[in-house]
Amino acid sequence: MRTVGIGLASGVSAAEVLAAVDAVLPSPTGPVLLATLDRRAREPGLVGAAAERGWPLTGHPAAVLAAVRVPAPSGAVARRVGTPSVAEAAALLTGGVLEVGKTVHGRVTVAVARASDPTHPDHQEEP
Repeated sequence: MRTVGIGLASGVSAAEVLAAVDAVLPSPTGPVLLATLDRRAREPGLVGAAAERGWPLTGHPAAVLAAVRVPAPSGAVARRVGTPSVAEAAALLTGGVLEVGKTVHGRVTVAVARASDPTHPDHQEEP
C-alpha cells in the first residue's frame, strides 16, 4: 500500500487534492491511504477527495509527525504547524520508503511512501 501524505491550506477543493495526488502517484492503481495533520483531516476538500476515490483518510497529531525524520524539512512549516514537513512525515509515519518527496501543487503539498518491509501487512508488490 502507498501512503500519500498531504499538507494543505484551508478551503482546498477535492479537485485540487486529487489533481495534486494524481500528479505524483507513480501508479494510479492499487490501494492508497491518505494521511495528514489531525486538524486538517476534516477539511471538506480532503474528505471529499478520499470519499470520491474510496481511499481511507487518517490524521496524526503534529507532535507525532514532528518525531518522524523527513528528508526535506522546512523551518517555516515547523514554526507554523509543529512539524517540519506534514506531507513527508505523514507519508512516512506508517513505515516504508519515500517514493516521491514533498511536491507542491498549488495549495496542496504531497509526498508518497510505500511499505518497504515485505512482511508488513500493507506491503504489496507492484505488477
